[in-house]
Amino acid sequence: MSQDSKVKTTESSPPAPSKARKSLPVLDPSGDYYYWWLNTMVFPVMYNLIIVVCRACFPDLQHSYLVAWLVLDYVSDLLYLLDIVVRFHTGFLEQGILVVDKGRICSRYVRTWSFVLDLASLVPTDVAYVRLGPHTPTLRLNRFLRAPRLFEAFDRTETRTAYPNAFRIAKLMLYIFVVIHWNSCLYFALSRYLGFGRDAWVYPDPARPGFERLRRQYLYSFYFSTLILTTVGDTPQPDREEEYLFMVGDFLLAVMGFATIMGSMSSVIYNMNTADAAFYPDHALVKKYMKLQHVNRRLERRVIDWYQHLQINKKMTNEVAILQHLPERLRAEVAVSVHLSTLSRVQIFQNCEASLLEELVLKLQPQTYSPGEYVCRKGDIGREMYIIREGQLAVVADDGITQYAVLGAGLYFGEISIINIKGNMSGNRRTANIKSLGYSDLFCLSKEDLREVLSEYPQAQAVMEEKGREILLKMNKLDVNAEAAEIALQEATENRLQGLDQQLDDLQTKFARLLAELESSALKIAYRIERLEWETREWPMPEEAIEADDEGEAGEGTSKGKADQGGPPGPE
Repeated sequence: MSQDSKVKTTESSPPAPSKARKSLPVLDPSGDYYYWWLNTMVFPVMYNLIIVVCRACFPDLQHSYLVAWLVLDYVSDLLYLLDIVVRFHTGFLEQGILVVDKGRICSRYVRTWSFVLDLASLVPTDVAYVRLGPHTPTLRLNRFLRAPRLFEAFDRTETRTAYPNAFRIAKLMLYIFVVIHWNSCLYFALSRYLGFGRDAWVYPDPARPGFERLRRQYLYSFYFSTLILTTVGDTPQPDREEEYLFMVGDFLLAVMGFATIMGSMSSVIYNMNTADAAFYPDHALVKKYMKLQHVNRRLERRVIDWYQHLQINKKMTNEVAILQHLPERLRAEVAVSVHLSTLSRVQIFQNCEASLLEELVLKLQPQTYSPGEYVCRKGDIGREMYIIREGQLAVVADDGITQYAVLGAGLYFGEISIINIKGNMSGNRRTANIKSLGYSDLFCLSKEDLREVLSEYPQAQAVMEEKGREILLKMNKLDVNAEAAEIALQEATENRLQGLDQQLDDLQTKFARLLAELESSALKIAYRIERLEWETREWPMPEEAIEADDEGEAGEGTSKGKADQGGPPGPE
C-alpha cells in the first residue's frame, strides 16, 4: 500500500468518540434525595451552633481536642460547600411544572438572599488563625448563617413524619436545650471575665477541689442557667452591674421562653384534640343528651360501650369527612388502596370495570355494631347492602336465639335488595334476621349511591342484574312468569314511549314549518310596507297643496288688476 493511500485512509477514518461528561441530575425539592440531603445538613449546622460557642467560652475544651476540632470544622465546611452545589442543582416549580434548566436554576439562586447567606457562611475567616492563633473559634461564628437549612429540614420532617405532634415537642425541647446551652456558655465566659470565685454569683474558683474539671464546669454552668431561665430555684444574689444585666436579660428571655413553650404546647394539645374529634365522634354531647332525656341506664351503658370500643380500637366512622380536602382522584386512590380488596369479594361486583369499582369505593360507609345489635330484621325494606370487614354476625330466627348460620369477615349480604331484578319474589324486603355476635365492622352501600354510580355505566348495570338473576335462580327466588310479565310490560311501555317520541317529533316538525311560514309572511308584509313608504314619500303633503292653491289665486288677482289699470278702455 502506498503512502498516499495510508494518508487517505487516515483522513477518512472517523474521530474517536469522546466520553460525555456526566453532569449532576436536577433534584426535585419535594423528592426523597433532597429530603435526605437536608437531614444530612442538620449535623454540620448543629455542630457549629453548639460546639463553636462551647469552645469559645470553655478554653480547656478548645485546647484539649484541637486536632479533632480542626478536622470537624473543615468537614463541616466541605458539607457547606457541597450544599451550595446542591442548591445549584435543585429545581423549582413554575406554574406547577418542575424547572430542570440549570441556567435558569443558577440565575434564580444567585438572586436570592439564601445565596448571599450561603456565601457569607463560607467566608474563610480561618485565615486569621495565622495571626491570632488556632485557639480562636469565635472566628467561625459566620457559620451560624446556615441555620435556615436547619429550619427547612425540620419543616420537611414535620410534614413527612407519622407523628407530627411528637416531633414538634422534640423540636421544642431541642430549642430549649440550645438556648440553655448558649446561656450557660455566656455565664461561664462572664464568670471568667469577672473573676472566678470573686463572689457567690460567679463560677467558684477552679482551685477548689472538683471545680477544675471541664465536665464540672459545664454541668455547673448548665444547672445555673437552667435555674435562671426556668425561675424554679434560688440563685445567688448578684453583686455587680454586669451580673445584674445578665440576670435581667435572662429573666426577659425566660418570660419569652415561657410564653413560647406554653403557646407551642397549647397548639400541640389543640391539634391532638382536633385530630381525635375528626377521627372519633364526640361522646360528651350524646351523654349529655341521654342524661337530659332520662334514657334508661341499660341503653346508656350500651352507647358508652360503643364509643369506648371506637376509642380503644381506633375505629373510624367518618372517613369521608377526614379525606374531604384531598383532590377527588387522590381521595379515590386512597380509598381504593384501603377498601378495594373488600369490595372485590362481592360476587356481583366481580369482573366489573376498575373505574366503576373506584367510584363505588368512595360510596362505602363504615359502620360498627355492638354485641347483640340487629343489623337488619326479616321484613325490613332493604335500602343498602353490607360487607363484613371484621367480626361475626349470625343469621337468627325470630326469637333471636336460634342460629342458622354465622357470617365472618369477607362475606356480604343484602346485595340483591339494592338491585331492581325483575321477578324477584322477595322484592326489596329482608328475608332474614342478622345480629352481631360481638363488635362487628361493616361497610354499607346504599341503593341510592349504587344507582347514582350505575347511571353512568349502563353496561355494567346490565351485567350486575344478570349476575343477580343467576343468584336468585340458584336460591329459587326468581319468578320466571312474573319476570316475563315485567319484561313484556317494560317492552310495551318502551313501545308507547317510542310512539310518543315519534308523535312529538312530528309535532315539532309541523311547528317548525308553521314558524317558517310565519317568518316568510312577516318578511313579505314588511317588504310591502317598506315599498308603500317609498311610494308615499313622492306624494305632496296637504299643507303644501293648500299653499300652492293660495299662491295660484293670488297670481290670478294680480294679473287681473294690472289688466284693469294698463289695458285699453272698454267701449262705452
